Amino acid sequence: MSLEVALKSAVDTGLLLPASYENILGLLAASTNPVYRDSIQELANSEQWAELNDRFFQALKFGTGGLRGRTIGKIVTTAERGKAAADQRPDHPCVGTNAMNFYNVARATRGLVAYAKAYRANAGLGGKPSIVFAHDTRHFSPEFAQRCAQIAIENGADVYLFDDCRATPEMSFSVRQLRADAGVMLTASHNPAHDNGFKVNFSDGAGIVEPHATGIIKEVNALKDESYTPLPEDQQGKITTLGAEMDELYLARVETMMLQPELLKGEKAKNLKIVFTALHGTGGVLVPVLLKKLGFNFFTVPEQDVRDGRFPTVKSPNPENGPALKMAVDLANKEGADIVIGTDPDCDRMGVGVRNDAGEMVLLTGNQTGSLMGWYRLKTMFDLGILNESNKDRAVFLKTFVTSPMQDTIAAKFGVQCINTLTGFKWISSKLAKYEAALPADILAKYRDLNAADSRAARLQHSKFLVFGGEESYGYMGDDFSRDKDGNGAVVMFAELAAYAASRGLTIVGLLDEIYSDVGYFLEVNQSKVFEGASGAAQIARLADSYGSNPPTEVDGSAVKSVRDFRKPGIVDEEGEAVSTEKMLFVDLEDGRSFAVRPSGTEPKIKYYMFARQVPAAGQKLSKDELAAAKTKVTASLETLWAWLEKDIDARLA
Repeated sequence: MSLEVALKSAVDTGLLLPASYENILGLLAASTNPVYRDSIQELANSEQWAELNDRFFQALKFGTGGLRGRTIGKIVTTAERGKAAADQRPDHPCVGTNAMNFYNVARATRGLVAYAKAYRANAGLGGKPSIVFAHDTRHFSPEFAQRCAQIAIENGADVYLFDDCRATPEMSFSVRQLRADAGVMLTASHNPAHDNGFKVNFSDGAGIVEPHATGIIKEVNALKDESYTPLPEDQQGKITTLGAEMDELYLARVETMMLQPELLKGEKAKNLKIVFTALHGTGGVLVPVLLKKLGFNFFTVPEQDVRDGRFPTVKSPNPENGPALKMAVDLANKEGADIVIGTDPDCDRMGVGVRNDAGEMVLLTGNQTGSLMGWYRLKTMFDLGILNESNKDRAVFLKTFVTSPMQDTIAAKFGVQCINTLTGFKWISSKLAKYEAALPADILAKYRDLNAADSRAARLQHSKFLVFGGEESYGYMGDDFSRDKDGNGAVVMFAELAAYAASRGLTIVGLLDEIYSDVGYFLEVNQSKVFEGASGAAQIARLADSYGSNPPTEVDGSAVKSVRDFRKPGIVDEEGEAVSTEKMLFVDLEDGRSFAVRPSGTEPKIKYYMFARQVPAAGQKLSKDELAAAKTKVTASLETLWAWLEKDIDARLA
């Protein structure tokens, strides 16, 4: 029986989805790559229809951030494996229209180049478009980056290609420094080792928003195969290699994020011990350089300094998860270190562990870490006179709607405006683009080349100055020279915070309790439900839609106070700007608790964000006993809320 006949028979018997069948035939017709046919044939012969459906039920969607998907299949075929050993990376990426492979990378690059050309033409700009390509340590990331560069050049774009792996925020910084039209990072950020992605930032260095998102998606989706005819040589682009020189420019700006370097002259702060782990990723490129240059006392985890896309020492290279930091915690306990810091593979996220007053290592949430760093930067900028009563109305704190409201409260305590955005740093960065555009023309022309002090002065005089930006998912920003969350900068900010606490003889947990006593105890618990593959995508969509069509009226014994459906227009932010629609629902309860639900944009899961708080009476503080009681009460309230939501999820899917 031929492959085509076997596939058609599987469709007729309901084993293979019609969409999968059409996408398989389309791929085979569009390419002569033998790995494609051999892999599909092997999976069909062994009747692995679920695997074929997962690989082919759709074309990998180029979303508003780019591409992300499996580059190693759940089942690795003989053709994909090639000569690689079972514990090594296969020779070829996962075959499928719904996978991260050279087929989809080629489509994405050609679509991006086409859009960049059209954009320049419509804007009356001459010359070729230019694109920065960078990659992390994931499987096939270097090969994908090289292939992207070749395709872009042959389709008429100039290319800047990093000489080795680099962090996402450095890619963003480079786009701004080089005045490039776009930047691409080959990464799946903190996803498991089997994933990879194609992340696009536009000319401002930020993740793509409208109208660019729709424009690029349209160009990419119009391409159905990976073949093309290169332009004549005189119409092709040229390539420039980026390396140490760009590193130095970027490092110089990241160093300025430390507000009080003199802290390290004090004995207590000087003796602070830090353990850093790059989790086999790009954080190992520059974080040790930064910590050494700034004078911090630190160790790295040698086994995790090794750049390896298998991430062999962890189940998942996500510093949000406790197990990912276990080796760093073990080293900290051995060396008597005070804090542990870890960054994800592309070094845009940071997770931390700190000692409590009993000497035990505890992990902070992204909300706690962001609240601490935001509080410290606000306090210190007022202490140093950077911010004062006359200019604080030009300072701004940026966060997402699903990030702790503790940060809104902290900003209000200092008299600084806090603005909420949709989830994703591209929305925080779109605010920064607005503030940059508000600068006078003469400053705007040279703004990207200003030093830190002059840049800050310009914003405080003419526009809005970012004090801190962050989101609950362990992403932070302390300045606007890069337009993405920055693990390198976050390490600097957190290390300084730890030095400040040490200088006062406090643990970070003790410092956090001081802040809780002042502003109230806030707790956030995030949960998610994973639904993989074709059937999972349908379940996520059905569940998400159910909240819009049938919102709850009572939750865990409390009446619903309000429902904010972000799928509908009409929601505005603190600046009065309309918020773009998104598949997110926010439910506020009469008892003060709230929760939000939204499908993940990068992983096969639906996310739940739960919030509760207990604040002191006006003008008062929580005593030590009141804070302890608040922690117990608030924690229990979110445990029962999640139990209720889990039952409700089952009912909605039944």
